[in-house]
Amino acid sequence: MFRNILHIICGISIITVACNNGTPTSETKKESPVSNQPDTTGAPVEKDTPNTNYKPAFAGQTRIAGVHTTTPYEGKVLSSGLMNPWGIVQLPDGNFLITEKGGTMRIADANGQLSDKITGLPAVNSDGQGGLLGLTLDPDFSKNKMVYWVFSEKLKEGNLTAVAKGTLSADNKKIENATVIYHATPAHNSTLHYGGRILFDKSGYMVVSTGERSDIETRPLAQSLQAALGKIVRITKEGKPAPGNPFANDKNARPEIWSYGHRNVQGLAWHPETGDLWETEFGPRGGDEVNRVEPGKNYGWPTITYGIEYSGEKIGDAIQQKAGLEQPVYYWDPVVSPSGIVFYTGNEIPEWKNNLFICALNTPHIARLVITNNKVTGEERLLAADKERFRDITNGKDGALYAVTDSGKLYRIGKKK
Repeated sequence: MFRNILHIICGISIITVACNNGTPTSETKKESPVSNQPDTTGAPVEKDTPNTNYKPAFAGQTRIAGVHTTTPYEGKVLSSGLMNPWGIVQLPDGNFLITEKGGTMRIADANGQLSDKITGLPAVNSDGQGGLLGLTLDPDFSKNKMVYWVFSEKLKEGNLTAVAKGTLSADNKKIENATVIYHATPAHNSTLHYGGRILFDKSGYMVVSTGERSDIETRPLAQSLQAALGKIVRITKEGKPAPGNPFANDKNARPEIWSYGHRNVQGLAWHPETGDLWETEFGPRGGDEVNRVEPGKNYGWPTITYGIEYSGEKIGDAIQQKAGLEQPVYYWDPVVSPSGIVFYTGNEIPEWKNNLFICALNTPHIARLVITNNKVTGEERLLAADKERFRDITNGKDGALYAVTDSGKLYRIGKKK
């Protein structure tokens, strides 16, 4: 019961109190001498005491050197009228389509003006960490106006992560012909750890993240190839297993599984140059992770972890490394609670090019990670003074980043005007 209560405190989007003793730290003041080659000799941005004495598997896996953006930038609030926004994507016309946790979508223009609520979506179970979650647009959206989204659905057997699709009407006021195309089974009577991000790959298939639903009895299912919990799955537009998946010919595995051994993935992004899939996932008390996802790989949860139970007890055998299980590229202890992520592809701030930007909930800020040869070489905390729980982030056509917060704000983050 104690663990579940703390899980809920950490996850419910309307809560703004941190779940451990971590507090936002100030940005390092050491400036980069060359804008596109950041100085990586600064002190780490994390100053708080870790929850464990676990040792990283390699140098730079945690508490990397701090970096500092030299280009003057600002985070400008465009709107404060959203209701617990969870996902954001830019439309071809430059406006933004945004999901709200309670089960609605809104459109925001470049000035932050919000539309009325978009109707026609199936009912969501918005209790706990559930609700209307991530979304993505069909690659042919300009022609078919098809939207895909993830939500928590309540069935008689319990709750689960579901994927649906529907057409945005010509007047942008409703979703037409909404259809549920995928269920991450088994269902479970928990309102926690749904995952919830969704992206299209270059082949026109979708990758979707699912959570392991948090409870002790469902944790082992993250390791099971016969369950869709704690996975990244790859599916077609009809919700079927995509061709070329790593377990397609394994009779003892679900053919939609792309990777497994995940806890609660709330961030998915494609690297703009390598095309690799990257993710962020919540650890327990310590052990939030950044992973580069490869098909068929096992990312360890709950067998290995750099975290402990919220009660302070060890998890499993309290091991952090094991043959056959992937190490995170990077981890945090104490946690930052990483949500939506994006690689910066704009030109407005050149020194950010291909850096990974991560929305943080527990220590409210946006993390900027400099990545070189698949290793994190620098970390910065942006907008920490705003004390906002940033939930999702995306690139804008104008070269800026756009982010939404649990408090209902839409931000534009870019070069200071």
